[in-house]
Amino acid sequence: MKSFVMAAIAASTMLTVTSAFAADEINVAPGISAAGAPLALHGADPVALLNGEKVALGSSYLSGTHNGASYYFTSPQNAGAFMENPARFEPQNGGFCTYGVSVGKKFDGDPRHFVVHDDKLFVFLNAATRDLFLEDIDGTIANADAQWEKIQHTAAAEL
Repeated sequence: MKSFVMAAIAASTMLTVTSAFAADEINVAPGISAAGAPLALHGADPVALLNGEKVALGSSYLSGTHNGASYYFTSPQNAGAFMENPARFEPQNGGFCTYGVSVGKKFDGDPRHFVVHDDKLFVFLNAATRDLFLEDIDGTIANADAQWEKIQHTAAAEL
């Protein structure tokens, strides 16, 4: 019984460490998904978004975990594509609003406001920040890349 309790404590500690990592690095929902990790992209399928489809909520039955965050998918094919090459499909800037990152903040990235540019997925707080991004795509990406180096490991509440 004692070894079972110790194993349970160790497992919950690993989940806590993973969750803390994801909270700082990746924009996730509070709590833990069915996959045992916090949910990224509000449950939207990143493969569908990158393929330019409308926002489609995935299913907890079709989920995969990458870098401490859980992603939901609309089909087994999308789940498989993501798990084969997650770096291709995961949103830029950890799924935080790219415009917000460009000004040194970690705003929520809402998948209803997304842009695919150069085969990369960018999400935004709202339509207004997406429109600001579209006014100067290359400049905003350059600023976001520079800021991300500085803020990536900082909790959103500390910015």
